[in-house]
Amino acid sequence: MAGFLDRAKEQAQRSLDQGKQKLDEVQAQRTGSDLLKKLGKAYYAQQKGTGSPEATQSALSAVESHAATHGDAFLRS
Repeated sequence: MAGFLDRAKEQAQRSLDQGKQKLDEVQAQRTGSDLLKKLGKAYYAQQKGTGSPEATQSALSAVESHAATHGDAFLRS
């Protein structure tokens, strides 16, 4: 009986770990999308004359930093 409970506990832990990993991926994807939106807004404002190149560069740096940390999959969706 103890072996069965140990296996069930291990399976539950694996499932929990997989769920956490998926949640982290979704959160990274959402953050990447938000950063891309900010970059687009900064670029648009710069082109319209109401924004600055510094704001655009700052937004681009944030996107690049996120891509370096979490990968660039958010750029493809």
